[in-house]
Amino acid sequence: MLVSILLATTIAGVLSITAAALFSFSLLSRMVERMVSLSVGILLSTSLLHALPEAFESDADTHTLFATLLAGLLAFFLLEKFAILRHSHHYEGDGHAHEHGHDAHEAGKAGWMILVGDGLHNFTDGILIAAAFLADPKLGLVTALAIIAHEIPQEIGDFIVLLNAGFSKARAYLYNLLCSLMAVIGGVVGYLTLERGMQWIPYVLVFASSGFIYIAVSDLMPQMQRRATVRETIPQVLLITLGVVIVLILNSRTHAH
Repeated sequence: MLVSILLATTIAGVLSITAAALFSFSLLSRMVERMVSLSVGILLSTSLLHALPEAFESDADTHTLFATLLAGLLAFFLLEKFAILRHSHHYEGDGHAHEHGHDAHEAGKAGWMILVGDGLHNFTDGILIAAAFLADPKLGLVTALAIIAHEIPQEIGDFIVLLNAGFSKARAYLYNLLCSLMAVIGGVVGYLTLERGMQWIPYVLVFASSGFIYIAVSDLMPQMQRRATVRETIPQVLLITLGVVIVLILNSRTHAH
């Protein structure tokens, strides 16, 4: 059973990352700035319409879940503060011969935070896959396939954020692939300590969601607000809506299974 869980979590992670990378790099790489709007829709809808409802529908204490959400938002705020203090002292044209794209990298603190949130989300997915396999191997396979379908739009959003933050394509793919290994770790943890792992799932979901919400509201939306013309706003609204619709469709298919 452990071998099946390891294979399922590894394949789910690699397939979702690779599919998202192929789609992002081939179709979206020329529209990274505009695709930030799509990422906002995906991040917010994944958090507010999927992960958080799933956490609050569990048996976990509601007050503790809200406390976890608050702690997560503050933690990501401090993480960004630390990044700003360490890395915001220089800029292109300041006489220090910075490479082209330095400002984009410095403005994209969300890139590192998205990796933290994504790693936690993948860890939770690994526990869910392990739980399904332990209940029924067929259910485990269906769960793994459903998670792949759910993760692809999420990973597309992550790639968009990373590219916007100044990551190269190879670097974005590598870091996302490493984050996907958290699903394997989650699978092992779920297999060895299932009850304890299941107990912590709602809190991990809430903490990961706090990161996604903070990134969307604090980092990405302010970038979009700099383009306040009607000509720029209409595509932004349409792409946010598209991100929400994508998540809703895939979530409905997941729940149907």
